[in-house]
Amino acid sequence: MIFARPPIVMVLSVLLALLGGCDRKPAANDPAAPAAQAAGRAAPPAAASPRDDGQWIMPAKDFANTRYSELNQINKQTVGKLQVAFTVSVGASGGQESAPIVAQNTLYFVSHYPTTLYAIDLAQPGGPVKWRYETKPPAAVQGEMCCEPVNRGPTYANGVVYLNTPDTRTVAVDAATGKLKWETRLGDYRRGDTMTMAPFVVGDKVIVGNSGAEFGARGWIAALNAADGSIAWRAYSTGPDVDVKIDPKVFKPFYPQYRGKDLGVSQWPADAWKIGGGTVWGWISYDPEQDLIFHGTSNPAPWNHLQRPGDNHWTNGVFAREPKTGLAHWFYAYSPHDLWDHSGVNENIVLDLPWQGRTRKVIIRPERNGYIYVLDRTSGEVLAADPFIHITASQGVDLKTGRLKFNPDMIPQAGKVLRGVCPNSPGAKDWSPSAFSKATGLIYVPHNNLCMDWETKPVNYIPGTPYIGVNPRFHPGQGGNAGEFMAWDPVGRRKVWTIAERWPVWSGAAATAGGVVFYGTLEGWFKAVDADTGRELWKFKTGSGIIGQPTTFRGPDGRQYVAILSGVGGWVGSIVTNNLDPRDPTAQKGFANMTGALKTITQPSGMLYVFALPPT
Repeated sequence: MIFARPPIVMVLSVLLALLGGCDRKPAANDPAAPAAQAAGRAAPPAAASPRDDGQWIMPAKDFANTRYSELNQINKQTVGKLQVAFTVSVGASGGQESAPIVAQNTLYFVSHYPTTLYAIDLAQPGGPVKWRYETKPPAAVQGEMCCEPVNRGPTYANGVVYLNTPDTRTVAVDAATGKLKWETRLGDYRRGDTMTMAPFVVGDKVIVGNSGAEFGARGWIAALNAADGSIAWRAYSTGPDVDVKIDPKVFKPFYPQYRGKDLGVSQWPADAWKIGGGTVWGWISYDPEQDLIFHGTSNPAPWNHLQRPGDNHWTNGVFAREPKTGLAHWFYAYSPHDLWDHSGVNENIVLDLPWQGRTRKVIIRPERNGYIYVLDRTSGEVLAADPFIHITASQGVDLKTGRLKFNPDMIPQAGKVLRGVCPNSPGAKDWSPSAFSKATGLIYVPHNNLCMDWETKPVNYIPGTPYIGVNPRFHPGQGGNAGEFMAWDPVGRRKVWTIAERWPVWSGAAATAGGVVFYGTLEGWFKAVDADTGRELWKFKTGSGIIGQPTTFRGPDGRQYVAILSGVGGWVGSIVTNNLDPRDPTAQKGFANMTGALKTITQPSGMLYVFALPPT
C-alpha cells in the first residue's frame, strides 16, 4: 500500500564543493542550498556533497552519505524503457552487498568470498573485464563470520582503489592496472576479528573498521596513510580513554553520562571490555567544515545483557572524530546497554536542517531501535527521535537526558521467553543504506517490519567461536509484511509514503534528479519508484535476491546507466546460500523461523546487472 503527497518542485541544481582527494573539480556558483532553504527543505552542506560529475567513486556517493545523483536522463517519463545494457558474472554465489563504483570510465566492485576486485571497462561494448585482483583470503575465515563473508564494496581516490578483506587486510590497488600498491593487516581473524565494510577516504587517510562482535571481537576504527598503508591511528570502542582516543581537552559530549574517566572500563564487568564488541563495520560520513567524521559502533558482546551490567561504553552509538588524529569530539549512545543486538552502525546523513526558525547542522540516522534520530552534529545533542515502525521494546527517547527509555515489560530475564519484541535484532533497519534527494528533500529508507521472541542463555567466551547467549525467533510485524520501503520528510518528521514488501528490504537505495528512486527486493526484483509518490515506474527480475547497493553514473558514451549486484545471502538470506534447515527456528540467528519459503522463491547466484535507456 502506498501513501503519497503532492509532488515537490525539483531544485534547480545541486550543491557546490570540492570533494577532497577524489578527483573532483570545483564547481561554479550553485543556488541549490539557498533554494532548498527557501523552500523549507533540508540540504547537505556544499562541502560534503559536491556538484555531480557523473561518476560514483564511493559507495555513499559523497561525504554526506546522500546516495543522490544529479543525472536525469533516466527520469519518470523514460525509466519505463530501461533495458539491460550488459551483465557480468561475479564468480561467487554468496551474498553480494558491494556497491558498484565508477571512476575514469571504469566500474569496480568486490565479490562475496573469495573477495575478488573486478574492474569493468565501460568504454568497450558489453562491459568486458579489464582486470581482476584476487585477495585470496584463507578458507578458514568463512567460519569466523557471523553472517557470511560479504563485502560492502571498494572506494576510489586519486587513481587508487581501496578494499577490505574478511581476514582483516586493507588493500590498495592501482586503478588503471590492477597492480597491488600495498596491503596492511589489522587484526587476527582466528579470534573472530574480521572486516566487511567499505573503506572511507578523507584526504590522505584511508579509514576502516572491523567486524566480529558476535565472536567477542573488540571493536576499533583505524586510519591508514594512503601513501604506504602505515597505520596513522587506531581508536577502540571499549577500554581506557587512551585506547578510545578520548582526551578531556577535546572530548566535549553533550550529555553528562558520557563525561568521566575511563568509562569504557567502568561501565563493564571486570575485563569484559576486552571482548566487548562495539565493532565498526558500517557507514562513515564527513563534515569538511568541522573536519569531523561520524561513525557508528556496533552491539556489545555477548547479546545476553545479563552478563554485562552497565551502559557498556562505547558501544551502540556514534562518535565524532578528527580524521587526522582520531581524537573523539563527542559521543552519543543510541541504545546504551543494548538488549537486542541493535548494532549502531547505520548511516549518519549529514544535512543542514530548518529547525524552529533557524538552520541546524545535523546528522540524521534511521536507527535499528525503530527511531529516526536528528542529532546536532556539532555537539551530539538529540533534537528529535521519531518512531518509524511499530515498537514494543522501548517507550521513546528522553530528549532531556538523551536516553532510550526501555519498556520495563520487555527487559529480558533468565529463564523467561519474551514474545512480541518489536523491532527484532536486525532492527527496524539493518545496514542497508538510505538515500537523500536534494530535489525532494526526502530520505528514502529500505527497512524491516520484524518482531521476535527472545530467550537468554548463559554463554562462555572461547576465542574464534560465536559469543551470543540468546535463542531468537523472528517473525513479520504488524500487517504481516516483513519489509517496507518508505520516504521520510526530515523537516515534517513523518512518513510521506510507504511501500509494503513481503520480505525485509535488505538492499540499499539510490535517488536521482530525474525523480526516480531505485532499490531491490529479496525475491530479486530491481525496482524504480516515483520519488514524490512511491508509485512503481519500472521493475526487472534479476536471477537472485538483491541485498546490494544500486548506483547510477554517466558512461563514456554520455548515457546514464544504473548498476546493481544480484545475489541473495548475508544474515537475511543465508538460509538459501547455506541451505539451512528451516525446521530449526533459531537457525540463521533467528531468521529461519520465517524464511523457509525464501528457498523456493530465489536461489544462490552472483551477477552484476547494468541498465540503460535504448540508444538513440
